[in-house]
Amino acid sequence: MELADRGTLLLDEVSEMSLNMQAKFLRCLQERVVRRVGGTRDIRVDVRIVAATNRPLETRVKEGQFREDLFYRLNVIPIHIPPLRERRDDIMPLARHFLREAALRSHKAIQGFTPEAERLMLTYAWPGNVRELRNLIERLVILGTSEHIEPAHLPVQFTGQPDVVPQRESSSSQEFRTLAEVERAYINQVMQRVEANKSKAAKILGISRQTLRKKLTEE
Repeated sequence: MELADRGTLLLDEVSEMSLNMQAKFLRCLQERVVRRVGGTRDIRVDVRIVAATNRPLETRVKEGQFREDLFYRLNVIPIHIPPLRERRDDIMPLARHFLREAALRSHKAIQGFTPEAERLMLTYAWPGNVRELRNLIERLVILGTSEHIEPAHLPVQFTGQPDVVPQRESSSSQEFRTLAEVERAYINQVMQRVEANKSKAAKILGISRQTLRKKLTEE
């Protein structure tokens, strides 16, 4: 907050703040002072607070997970942003924007989406909202090898068809692979595409780096 003096501080996912931290933050808001870790004196600050959350804070207050006094202190000018599924006109403009960004970072010549891929994206519910959209586009760009995103490139929840299909073996007794084998093959594929960058791979797979390391060491 000291660095944000005479400016604006964005608090993302404020509903996840611990009760202990909420008490300290409330004091900062009410008294407009902060104290550095290990410090002995208060420092006055003038900060505009913008707090964001994807959970209704009223519910968190009733559950005892969010301080009522802090809620009313923050709830000065509430702004409700509808979920992505309720503003479908924003889906493809955002998707194209994220695609340009990701393609530039990855040095990929991906031009856009096929009409059928766009249709599937427009009918998807997007429970993870814009974050889910952005992460999906980054995944598609990193794994992409063609100029356009096609339905086959989208995850199973978009098409109803698995995006990783086991290869048939020559022997009928080896026609199917276990789920663990399919998972291992997909993880290896992602690791190859991102040149063994564990942070990128974990983000694409939707797991933590610790979980990824564990899976990579499993026999």
